[in-house]
Amino acid sequence: MRTLIVTAFVSVDGVMEAPGGEAEYRNTGWTFKDIDFDPAAYEIKGREQEETTALLLGRTSYEAFAPVWPTMDDFAGYNAMPRYVVSSTLTEDDSRWPATILRSVDDVAKLKETEGGPIAVHGSATLGKSLADAGLVDRYHLLVFPVLLGAGKRLFSEADKDKTMLKLVECDAYPNGVQKQVFEVVR
Repeated sequence: MRTLIVTAFVSVDGVMEAPGGEAEYRNTGWTFKDIDFDPAAYEIKGREQEETTALLLGRTSYEAFAPVWPTMDDFAGYNAMPRYVVSSTLTEDDSRWPATILRSVDDVAKLKETEGGPIAVHGSATLGKSLADAGLVDRYHLLVFPVLLGAGKRLFSEADKDKTMLKLVECDAYPNGVQKQVFEVVR
């Protein structure tokens, strides 16, 4: 069974919305506007591209990334690997960044059962919550930024469900206050 990794930039209060400067969010760009850049904190991002073999996105993230990521040398690994987008409404993929459309979390469960290496989920707050609620997430790669954002899309679901135990398998703190936290989901 393939490993499903949710990777995210989050504030201390769990908000993951608009870290890179997306429009129409009051705190847009919070990962770089007020926090000094430390390349060491982003080492895990390069490692993710080397270790994962497929990319899984929700529709909103896919539509935001498709016009941009194919032109970015920093994402060459992701641009070369298979991509999947989960959407019940998307009628066709973006020809600039082709992807296979999956219609449900059940389709993701079937994808996990196929041969291959880890699958990374970037951004995709709604999808990440649905995957966690369905018990499909195996690992979290988090860069936690030293900021409280209050409002915004959060990484974790507020569904009334049994607790999920996590095992911290890697962590580090950087001079700019960012913390790397890698958790495996305990089954």
